[in-house]
Amino acid sequence: MALPFTTVRDLLRFGVSRFTEAGLSFGHGSSNAYDEAAYLILHTLHLPLDTLDPFLDARLLDTEIDAVMKVIERRAKDRVPAAYITHEAWMHGHRFYVDERVIVPRSFIGELLQDGLQPYVADPDQVSHVLELCTGSGCLAILAAQAFQNADIDAVDISAPALEVAHRNVDEYGLDDRIALYEGDLFAPLPGARYEVIITNPPYVNATAMGNLPAEYRHEPELALAGGADGMDVVRRIVAEARKWLTEDGVLVVEIGNERENVEASLGGLDLVWLSTSAGDDNVFLIQAADLPD
Repeated sequence: MALPFTTVRDLLRFGVSRFTEAGLSFGHGSSNAYDEAAYLILHTLHLPLDTLDPFLDARLLDTEIDAVMKVIERRAKDRVPAAYITHEAWMHGHRFYVDERVIVPRSFIGELLQDGLQPYVADPDQVSHVLELCTGSGCLAILAAQAFQNADIDAVDISAPALEVAHRNVDEYGLDDRIALYEGDLFAPLPGARYEVIITNPPYVNATAMGNLPAEYRHEPELALAGGADGMDVVRRIVAEARKWLTEDGVLVVEIGNERENVEASLGGLDLVWLSTSAGDDNVFLIQAADLPD
């Protein structure tokens, strides 16, 4: 039986109701059922993502309604993050290709790169070498290349499938000549350079939190999320090795989500600078090279 839907407004109302009924979790680009439904409808109908109102009362073809309904049902029934359905994620106006080989990009380090990490980096134009660890889709490496216009960027991930996605994004942004991608365990595959800036959004979710993740997050690669019992397994290793890879005045910037308590318990003897982001002051810390362990 045909559904009594004819307009975008009808589908938007239904999508919000369906997502709310299903008890979906958000956080992969949208924070609520309305924004998620609007995004998926506009994307599926090939409409501008920032222009909803003029199309609300547009009458749709049966084929268009069917396509949107299939997307809404996949999101509601299978709990697949919207970014995996559309194969795109947006960070600060930049589009990145994503699929199940990588986590959905949502790093707050992207905000901090917009002003080149000032004042901790005195002159972004003087930065010549930047390293990103655990690059995943390559989004932060690309944002770093834009923030530090004169820098070469090295980006590392242990996952070969993730690096396939990163290569695609780097190529789409035309940055193959400035971003080098390395497969391996943290610093191991690097050729031996020194970096003014090291950034990383590593696996940091603690074991208890991993056990309580909503279904949406279980579609993401566990390798990119799980950080061990206290979430700090990879973070500790990065901090322990970083100084020998930084220049004398270099900085290490690490995103740790909701794990500040575990960070301070694990690294409490170090001079950590907590950076302000749209999520507050507890998600990203910075350490100067001189304050890192030898």
